[in-house]
Amino acid sequence: MNKDSNRRQRSKGDRKNPEGPITIGMDLGDRNSRCCVLDEAGNIVEERSIATTRKGLTAYFGPKRRCRVAIEVGTHSPWVSRLLKGLGFEVVVANARQVQLISASSRKDDRMEAEMLARLVRVDPKLLRPIQHRSEQAQSHLIRIRVRAALVESRSQQVNAARGLAKAMGERLPACDTDCVGVASVEGLGEDLAEALKPLLVQVQSLTAQIKSCDAAIEQIARTKYPETKLLQQVKGVGTLIALTFVLTVDDRDRFGRSRDVGCYFGLRPKRGDSGEKQPQLRITREGDVYLRKLLVQGAHYILAKGPDTDLKRWGGKLAERGGKNARKRAVVAVARKLGVLLHRLWVTGEEYEPLRNSRNHSRTAAAA
Repeated sequence: MNKDSNRRQRSKGDRKNPEGPITIGMDLGDRNSRCCVLDEAGNIVEERSIATTRKGLTAYFGPKRRCRVAIEVGTHSPWVSRLLKGLGFEVVVANARQVQLISASSRKDDRMEAEMLARLVRVDPKLLRPIQHRSEQAQSHLIRIRVRAALVESRSQQVNAARGLAKAMGERLPACDTDCVGVASVEGLGEDLAEALKPLLVQVQSLTAQIKSCDAAIEQIARTKYPETKLLQQVKGVGTLIALTFVLTVDDRDRFGRSRDVGCYFGLRPKRGDSGEKQPQLRITREGDVYLRKLLVQGAHYILAKGPDTDLKRWGGKLAERGGKNARKRAVVAVARKLGVLLHRLWVTGEEYEPLRNSRNHSRTAAAA
């Protein structure tokens, strides 16, 4: 029997034209995806594999009645969701890692996952913890930032390798930032060591030039396409890179009912495991976009260490002074969370940033009392 045939068969007429609304679950694969189609009563009317390509998906979904489709978040889910929405389908992108029926199942395979997605989205889409993908333009511009991040990581690895190899020979490369490391850094080293390290340092120099080119492109994109990034850069410690990454990652500023929800979206809120009277202090969830979370933490480090006097710096400083070996780390994470909330608030309201507004209001209230 063909593996794509219906195991729980109905009449051929019913399978081709099921009565009432239908629901489709699709487990996306790199080359092929598995689909499961349910009728109004929840019966399986079709199961099959289709090619994970624009041509394959369009050929399969084009003739079908417009209905609700559930797909799992992954590498292919952004473009697949946009394609299906363009064809007129209601698409639910499931965060299946948050659904125990799928993530913790002892019967995981493509066919079972497609069926489970279809059944859950048929009952209530909220069970799948749906996520919202950014627009195609935002995704395209965000790729520039991710390419820059990959180049920076590669440069750091090569600089660290060169430094480590030099130390093994009892020598040291000059202490400087990675963007200053180049072929000239081998001056003063032994002739054999300098010749051996030269290929690495040539690559480092080339990567630095490419990173500067990416920086110029990112500046131009922010200036011409996303003028709202200027609102975010009012906060000292937030440059073009953080501001543009924030805007592109969130994409729709109105997706949150309140700015405080941004901290949860970036995985900067602590986990909760309350039981009775016990309220243990747990780590942050680390959900959401990893790269933007790192940038917000970098911004928080700058604000606490080198930034000018602001309400945010004062608040973080008080947290760091509470003592304990992890007080400083907790303060940095807390400031990063508040920084994300502040950036979203500035974006939504378009207000002018007042670094010490809360402190001044508190002083006025105290004086009036």
